[in-house]
Amino acid sequence: MIDRRTFSTLLAGTVAAPGLSWGADPKGDTVLYASIGPELTLYGLDLEGAALVKRNSVRAPSNIQYAWPHPSRKYFYIVSSNGGPNVAGDKHYASAFRIDPQSGELAPHGEPRMLPSRPINNSVDRAGEYLLTAYNDPSSVTVHRINPDGTIGEEVAQPGKLNTGIYAHQIRATPSNEVVLLVTRGNNAAPGKPEDPGAIKTFGFKNGILTDIASIAPGTGLGFGPRHLDFHPSEPLVFVSIERQSQLYVYRFDPATGLSRDPLFVKTTLTDPKTKFQQGAGAIHVHPNGRFVYVTNRASSLTDFQGKKVFAGGENSVAVFAVDPKSGEPKLIQNAEGHGTQLRTFGIDPGGRMLVAASVAPIAVREGDRIGTLSAGLTVYRIGADGRLDFVRKYDVDATAEAQQFWTGMVPIG
Repeated sequence: MIDRRTFSTLLAGTVAAPGLSWGADPKGDTVLYASIGPELTLYGLDLEGAALVKRNSVRAPSNIQYAWPHPSRKYFYIVSSNGGPNVAGDKHYASAFRIDPQSGELAPHGEPRMLPSRPINNSVDRAGEYLLTAYNDPSSVTVHRINPDGTIGEEVAQPGKLNTGIYAHQIRATPSNEVVLLVTRGNNAAPGKPEDPGAIKTFGFKNGILTDIASIAPGTGLGFGPRHLDFHPSEPLVFVSIERQSQLYVYRFDPATGLSRDPLFVKTTLTDPKTKFQQGAGAIHVHPNGRFVYVTNRASSLTDFQGKKVFAGGENSVAVFAVDPKSGEPKLIQNAEGHGTQLRTFGIDPGGRMLVAASVAPIAVREGDRIGTLSAGLTVYRIGADGRLDFVRKYDVDATAEAQQFWTGMVPIG
């Protein structure tokens, strides 16, 4: 593991991304944003009651794919598309919004920028100078300047072709802001088509220019399908959810390659790793105190029942890991029921007391001899001192297969 002096160098000049890096200052208010199709709804947080207070909504130009706040807490960036899973679409945008410092209400800020294809993920660099966007098909990235007034500027032309892997799914600047990590998931094998390998691509980053450094993957990347990662707030550790294998990998920072070539630890996220149902790991966030890591498990396979398609079974949960303070090794201590399918995104308040997970869409379920519906919703948990989750309530939302609850996150304001 990197020594603390080296890690301090890596952290030099860091500006923590509010809310979504989980290293944010818990002072001030925090709000939750949740999208359904192109609409983004603002919720206030009642931390004592572990409750949400619905306020108002804004609309993006098309279906919201992902969003990220500016480090200043003044601006908010949404990427949207009329494409989606297995749908290419033909209208893709990056949009800036102003954040009201008192209420968290959003207002359009400048004109949206057209993007080349469906954006699946975005973030802002640690200095708040560039908007980073990842695209899954074709797997690629763009970098846009952020103007001094927070509006989205011109795209930064990259001098050469980058190694962006297969099916990019997340892009993040490391704490030093000198390296950018691109998580590329790959694809499972399908009839007549072999598996596509996954990897974490590391790039040098300076003045908006990306340069290839390394491709981090076991062997050739087969059997390795990473989805998202998050950083420990004080140790040189990176936690990665491995979607296609339902695992958690832990890497260390490396000054030469961005990440260590091999993981320090590999853990399952499932209650039963030998489950017969198709599973996928989802979003991942490190608790603000660094002692716990949370990863969602997702299942939505269908089976026939009474001539209709219903949920086949599997685990939709939030996996909770306790992190050993000396070694960084995570230990699975809980799989909290998700009360919905496909928990694609979730948020943790900066004080580490409340977690809200969002299920994407409703699904038909078998209820004895009849067919019922498991609604999409926002599932609210209290976070205990031991990191475990205590389910409090679920708010049903009017998501559909066409207008899904595709993104949610907590953002400090003020």
